[in-house]
Amino acid sequence: MTTPTQVIERRGKLLSTVLFGSRWLQVPLYLGLIIAQCVYVVHFMVELKHLVMGTMTMTEESIMLIVLGLIDVVMISNLLIMVIVGGYETFVSRLNLEGHPDEPEWLSHVNANVLKVKLATAIIGISSIHLLKSFINAANMDEKTLLWQTVIHMAFIISAVSIAYIDRLMSHHPAGH
Repeated sequence: MTTPTQVIERRGKLLSTVLFGSRWLQVPLYLGLIIAQCVYVVHFMVELKHLVMGTMTMTEESIMLIVLGLIDVVMISNLLIMVIVGGYETFVSRLNLEGHPDEPEWLSHVNANVLKVKLATAIIGISSIHLLKSFINAANMDEKTLLWQTVIHMAFIISAVSIAYIDRLMSHHPAGH
């Protein structure tokens, strides 16, 4: 005969199994990000073709804007890799890359907090490239747009510094204190 306590324990184990297994629902999301990265590769190649084909007729400013656009695509791609690989490793399952010659150095000590700081830093880099492109192209933009882009960039910086500061505070204090 099954006691009420055994029934509750069995249901608790089943619930724990379902909750823990739900992490696998993120896999299609990471696969979607891989597809998004493929789109960025195509975009990069199209822009690179424009740069190469127009080299003799383009102004230095136009070349610089396209090159900054290419750098932007690379930085976004790096951000995607951090989210895909770091997120999968942190929230879904281990990749078991120990000893692999191509294992990223940062992956060995990745956790949710480290990932947040890395992502915030990457977003600042991407925002910096966008802001630089805007400043180079400032003659074709209105002041209000430039001002708001600068304000948003500063908000990203403040957010990243805050995240890093909070992470540092949390890593210096034992859990439960």
